[in-house]
Amino acid sequence: MKKRSILLNEKDNVATALTDLKAGEKVYPELNGVSYEIELREDIQFAHKFALRDIAQGEEVLKYGMPIGKALQDIKAGEWVHVHNCRSHRFGFHREKYGLNA
Repeated sequence: MKKRSILLNEKDNVATALTDLKAGEKVYPELNGVSYEIELREDIQFAHKFALRDIAQGEEVLKYGMPIGKALQDIKAGEWVHVHNCRSHRFGFHREKYGLNA
């Protein structure tokens, strides 16, 4: 079976689509014995992220085992994670905390 998504670190709460994925599809991201069965709630474009579990508003979004942003609202497992529901550390919270040079 062709791999359709990738989990980059066992601590992550998002995975990345390796191809365009459709709502209702099941995907099975896994890494080093950590595995998920996720039914997608939305279409997910190639290279975009989707939630592996429910992520609460204000909770950190983890990719590469590191926080990459915070959830702006509750995000359900299988939902697309992008700028509409996640504030990037790169362009959001770090600047709010440390100023424009962060």
